[in-house]
Parts: sequence; C-alpha cells; structure tokens
Amino acid sequence: MTENQFYWDANIWLDIYEKRGHNGELTKQLLRKIIMEDDLIFYSDLVVAELFKVGYSQMQISEILSVAKPGHLKKVPISKKQVAEAMKIARMWSTARADALHAILARDNQLQMITRDADFQRLKHITRPKLPEDFL
Repeated sequence: MTENQFYWDANIWLDIYEKRGHNGELTKQLLRKIIMEDDLIFYSDLVVAELFKVGYSQMQISEILSVAKPGHLKKVPISKKQVAEAMKIARMWSTARADALHAILARDNQLQMITRDADFQRLKHITRPKLPEDFL
C-alpha cells in the first residue's frame, strides 16, 4: 500500500470542525480513509495563522487539528525562500500570497493539495488542487 500525503488548506479543516453539511461529511470520509490507510495530513504555521485570523483561539485551533490522530498529522516548515517565491507568484498571477505559499509548500514537500478554494486553479502550474471527494 502506498502512502498518500495530503496538505489541507484551512477551509478543509473547517469543513469538519464547523460541520459544514455535505462538504464536512466528505472531508470526514477522507479523514477516515487516511487513518485506515495509514496516510498523512500535513499543515503549516500558515494554516494556523489563517484559522487565528478568522477568529479561532489557540485552544480551538488545537481542537481543529486534533481530528487527525497524532501519527497521521505532520507540520511542514516554511522557509524565507518560499515566502519570497510566494510574494513573486502572487503578484504575477494576481492571487493571494497565502494561497501561493500553500501551493509552494505542497509542491516542495510533494504533498497533494486539498482545498475547496477555487483561487488555487490559478496556481495549477505549482500544484494541482483536489477536493476531498476526489480521493473517495
């Protein structure tokens, strides 16, 4: 069995935490599959910062991330070089710097980007975004 490695955008975490109807259920199904197949979910300080920015406390963010069991959750570091590249790409492709940085993190760590944010379609040359249901 090959190990799949996923990078979840903040909106995917919130699909589960906020119990967002059908999207939340599909994401929960993917989470169960990831755990059953011993796959991994990755996040970064950028995901944490985005959750904080929309009003979640540090305790709530820990709770949000805890839906993935510790053995299935890993954090990727962010380098200054990646931040600089994200700024350049954001200007070139008229997209948010955070989205560009998420795409770069997924690419540089060979992770599958999971998001519902349509803006990532502008960044397909960096990483190919997928929906949770694409893996069910």
